[in-house]
This record gives sequence, structure tokens and C-alpha cells, in this order.
Amino acid sequence: MDLLQAFSEKYKKEEPPVVAIGDTVRVHLKVKEGNRERIQVFEGIVIAKKHGGIEETFTVRRVSYGVGVEKVFPVHSPSVEKIEVVRHGKVRRAKLYYLRGRVGKAAKIKEAL
Repeated sequence: MDLLQAFSEKYKKEEPPVVAIGDTVRVHLKVKEGNRERIQVFEGIVIAKKHGGIEETFTVRRVSYGVGVEKVFPVHSPSVEKIEVVRHGKVRRAKLYYLRGRVGKAAKIKEAL
């Protein structure tokens, strides 16, 4: 077990980003296109966090051109450049999957002050 823990500690980020469920975040992702590399930004609401340790992930949802888009990002991935928290949401659930069935103002989350 210590060998596995030592291996995972090597690839963890020093300061993992603090994201909570309901937060609106802006994820800066490195995208490779041929021999070039650029930063792509994905902004949305964190609807779920899963696992823990090196394989920890969080799911971000946004509505783009009327279609709901969800992406799962590994927290400790080297392709995730940085994560900005735009606003903190006030929620009472660990998973916000109910937002998938809502549109417009019904899908809004109150801001935590």
C-alpha cells in the first residue's frame, strides 16, 4: 500500500484547486493540435465530485446553444492548467444531477454570500 501511495503522491498537484458543488468555475485546459498547444476555457457549474486522491474528478455542466454539455475533469491532470472560481453557489445536495432536467431560470443556483 505504501508503494501505491508513494506513486500517487508523485503525480498529485501541490495545491489542488478548491472547487465545491454548485460553484461556477472557469477551467483552463491545454489542448494539443498537431504540433501546437493552446489553452481552451470551459465555464460552467460544478454538478458532481467523485473519487479521491490521484483519481479525483469533478463534472462541469454548461448550456451551449441550447444544448447541455458536461465535461469531466481530473483534478490532478497535467492538462488542466488552472481552475478559477467565478462564483460560489449555495446548494444542499452533493450531486446536482437534477439540473439536467431544468432549463432557463429553473436551472439557476443561488449565490453563497
